[in-house]
Amino acid sequence: MKNFRNIAMIIAASVAIVSCNDAIDIVQDGEINPDVALTSVTNLENYLNGAVYNALDNSSAIKYTSLFTDELRIGPGNTGSDLANFRWIITPNNGYAAGIWSENYTTINRVNTLVAAAEKITPSSTEASKLNSTVAEARAIRALAYLNLMTYFSTDTKNENALGVMLPLKPMTITEVLPRVPNSEVWAAVESDLNFAYTNVGHTAGSPPVIQRPAPLFISKAGISAIRARMYLYRGNYTLAKQYAQQAITDFGIPMTAATPVPAGTPGSTAWNTAFYTPTGGTSPYRQMWVDTIPGENIFKLARPSTGTLSGIAALWTTNTTNFTGAVLWSTGLNLFSLYSNTPNDIRRYAFVDPTSEQNFYIIDKYPGKQTTPLRNDIKLFRVTEMQLILAECAANGSPTDLTTAATIIRNIRQARMMSGTAILPVYTNVQAALRDILIERRVELAFEGHRFIDLKRLGTAAGVGISRNAGDDRINSSTPLTLNLTDYRWTLPIPASEINGNPGIQQNPGY
Repeated sequence: MKNFRNIAMIIAASVAIVSCNDAIDIVQDGEINPDVALTSVTNLENYLNGAVYNALDNSSAIKYTSLFTDELRIGPGNTGSDLANFRWIITPNNGYAAGIWSENYTTINRVNTLVAAAEKITPSSTEASKLNSTVAEARAIRALAYLNLMTYFSTDTKNENALGVMLPLKPMTITEVLPRVPNSEVWAAVESDLNFAYTNVGHTAGSPPVIQRPAPLFISKAGISAIRARMYLYRGNYTLAKQYAQQAITDFGIPMTAATPVPAGTPGSTAWNTAFYTPTGGTSPYRQMWVDTIPGENIFKLARPSTGTLSGIAALWTTNTTNFTGAVLWSTGLNLFSLYSNTPNDIRRYAFVDPTSEQNFYIIDKYPGKQTTPLRNDIKLFRVTEMQLILAECAANGSPTDLTTAATIIRNIRQARMMSGTAILPVYTNVQAALRDILIERRVELAFEGHRFIDLKRLGTAAGVGISRNAGDDRINSSTPLTLNLTDYRWTLPIPASEINGNPGIQQNPGY
């Protein structure tokens, strides 16, 4: 409990947390000063905007997922960085486990501070709904943080009796320690937060009567539905996952972002590349979405402005720029790149790979930077396409199964990513074939967004697939295994050693 008690101690001393190293420690515009108490609705909203939203960061999960699975090849500039994680040497001292743990519990404790303060505020009649909406956004964020923790630290998210994580729902005292609780208790708290959030987000203020803060940079009803959909999918409740994925799509009201129009000419040619790889994304809405010129299909994303000192997400894989000369530490896994190239005219072959790539080092360009700020882009958490993929999986796994609907959804996603031509309707002869193809589409579409680890853990056995690396991905050590059995204990992260040291009663995960 050491890390968590440290967080509690600092909050007790100063409302806002001050630490070092990462995005959650930067004081943002709107964040209250430590000596200002949370005694008004305005201050509460400022604290939400600054301290709570600012605490959100899933960079550790994104990087760990890409290292652990089959998204990466050791890059030309890498002489030893992160090789232990890439080779599945995972211990309780793992830095990514500590990062995922601390990032999410920092968020949770800030929300707990906000919720506790809100209970002491008596709002005016004109502020009551605004107060409820502020708390609603915060509780949705807390639910997301618990979902993130369960994804990596629960041995089985589908088992209600399996051991979950610690469940603080109020600010922690300096000496307080907590045990881990069963999954059922965590999921009940998450459901309670999301139910409250969906009912109360948005506040009454003139006409129109309900005002929601603009998505995708703030939690909206669509964002809450999207969190619900992912949560139920991870729990194997396909009925509710389908319901809320469809609700998220309806609430958001914006379709999948299209690939077209793209520049005229031959994709990959010098003229085409010049027109496509512009700082503003050229003419393609899909590329524009990734460089943050337009919000596109993003339901909820984390703002990473061009100005300021927040780190860039692309720095997880490269040093200076997302091109061959940018001191690239990690490039795209060779088998993943082959999947990009399997379908002719698939925009992802170009949108996710820099044109300077050579020598089988396919430079990750999903986050090319914002115009004059290399490496820094908004972090995309929930997108419409993910909701469509959830619907496809629910159709394949539903009762009764509907393989035709699953195939149609996958075809529609591939069509949205086509620069020209018509996507072929796949034919699934059984559930396993459908799940295998859905995993392929998730692997391609959601690469470098932090999904592959949990996708294989929860679905790999049923689909008959696992980690699929190319023998050339570990170009330094040819003896590194190419896959890891899905029953291996390392598919669950260890409770960090620093937490065990400060909270000796907490139970470690098996194998560690």
